[in-house]
Amino acid sequence: MITVTKSSLPELEKYIGYLKRLWSTRWLTNDGEFVQLLERKLKDYLKIKNLVLVSNGTLGLQLVLRAFDLKGEVITTPFTFVATTNVILWEKLTPVFADINPETFNIDPKEVEKKITKRTSAILAVHVYGNPCHVEELQKIANKYDLKLIYDAAHAFGVEYKNQSVLNYGDASILSFHATKVFNTIEGGAIVARDEKIIEKLKLLRNHGIKSEEEIVLPGINAKMNEFQAVMGLCNLEEIDAKIQLRKKIYEYYKEKLSKTKKIKFQKMTASKYNYIYMPVCFKIAKNRDQIYSELLKNGIKTRKYFHPLTINSNYFKEKGVNLIEKYNLKNASDVADRILCLPLYPDLEPSSVDNIINIVTHLLAKDFDK
Repeated sequence: MITVTKSSLPELEKYIGYLKRLWSTRWLTNDGEFVQLLERKLKDYLKIKNLVLVSNGTLGLQLVLRAFDLKGEVITTPFTFVATTNVILWEKLTPVFADINPETFNIDPKEVEKKITKRTSAILAVHVYGNPCHVEELQKIANKYDLKLIYDAAHAFGVEYKNQSVLNYGDASILSFHATKVFNTIEGGAIVARDEKIIEKLKLLRNHGIKSEEEIVLPGINAKMNEFQAVMGLCNLEEIDAKIQLRKKIYEYYKEKLSKTKKIKFQKMTASKYNYIYMPVCFKIAKNRDQIYSELLKNGIKTRKYFHPLTINSNYFKEKGVNLIEKYNLKNASDVADRILCLPLYPDLEPSSVDNIINIVTHLLAKDFDK
């Protein structure tokens, strides 16, 4: 089976080399030396000032919402992984959904502004597939209405907009280092924030609010990254540039070959530097997408309808007799979700496999199955 993504692993000997140190010190968690080292190296690599490692990206999002002491409503996108929406609910906030730009697949600033009320406290935008949001427009809106601007940057490791890290925009950004991401620490994540006071608060929040052995200053939680995760990150960071270049080669090959058909549309990119995390293609109609998904699966190729369904289509949002897509005016998000498909993309995907995927897709699209 060829999967849509595949975890990157370093040479086993390199990982074991770090483990020998852990077996010697037995410092396995609680802000260990390798967590501290990874934080320093990531700040240098990502060209950012402040970064806090956490055990996963979802907890990172939760901690940020808690750190800013948000109340009321948070405007967000329905075209995202469900964690983006769930953390809003977990923090007892109300998600309000705004439609997306049908070209970039990111939340549309004009639609965001339409949804602002007296209860709005923040905007939680997503750099979908690592493609930078309309950051300048969103910042103007946040400034105008005195809102916090938070980015779910789970896909945006190493991505730049106008030649600077996309993580430098907004009040805070959250990265995911899940096993399927471009850069992984098995599980894990990081929070980037401009305000150093927020950074200090996040450090407390991720470790039960413990300031010292005898002083607990706020009700925190356990969101610490452990040393085994950090070691995986240190190993993978050494190889990240080479892995991204391999991804780029595959991505561009897909795009070159699939651009020859008018039945496929690609995401409009805004990045000045991209990481090629996914290979999303948008078909002309949903039937095309679904038939190609099934045919590829028959051939041992697992793609993903990413993000279908929309988060607002989850059972816990259903209202009897109410069409939520119409209620929130999410026409573009619904349309893209019905036609999107992410094709396999990872550094060691064989060229012959890529050619096979392309041939299956183009062969089916050449048939008259639009009606």
